[in-house]
Amino acid sequence: MALDLAAHGWRVAIHYRNSRDEAEALASEIQQAGGPAVAVAANLADLADVQSLIERCAEALGPVTCLVNNASEFFLDTIGSVTPEGWDTHLDINLKAPVFLAQALYANLPAGVEGNVINIIDQRVWRPTPDFFSYTISKAGLWTATQTLAQAMAPRVRVNAIGPGPVLQSVHQSQADFAAETLTTPLQRGPSLPEIAAAVRFILATPSMTGQMIALDGGQHLA
Repeated sequence: MALDLAAHGWRVAIHYRNSRDEAEALASEIQQAGGPAVAVAANLADLADVQSLIERCAEALGPVTCLVNNASEFFLDTIGSVTPEGWDTHLDINLKAPVFLAQALYANLPAGVEGNVINIIDQRVWRPTPDFFSYTISKAGLWTATQTLAQAMAPRVRVNAIGPGPVLQSVHQSQADFAAETLTTPLQRGPSLPEIAAAVRFILATPSMTGQMIALDGGQHLA
């Protein structure tokens, strides 16, 4: 997404917590192609870091008019195994941080300028299961927040979401498991990374769209 937006003229701030080398390499790649880019560190479990992140990005690149909430925690728990610590981790990173980042974008948007928030959620919010218990609840909360923020920040800020299905093999899957999951979707395929980047640009280019989620999942939410 960062490379695609940079290729279409956006100034890009890349957030990282632990992956400094990868984030700086990505920013360097964008810079070498002629685009403004910067890597910015923040711990999204730390509210002070969250609340200052938009301002730090703006100091480096100018006003932030688009926020893509893509960072996410994803680990397995069930109603029998969920812990307070696991619950808090999922809710802090997957729900609390995106909401307060959106608040910061809204508060720092210059007069007369419109903005966008795009939340990367998960198709499973339309097809919940008891697996990945606290993760699913955190993403369902972010879907509700998407719709609520769309109302609260209108007309200056549009808030939408993308709900991917099987894109990349997760750490919880073998290659065979990932292939099998993909084949269970009605289209027997998941989205490519360029499709997700294109959906981001579609949302940005569609000024009447807010409070919506595009499921890019091969129809997985229908299965």
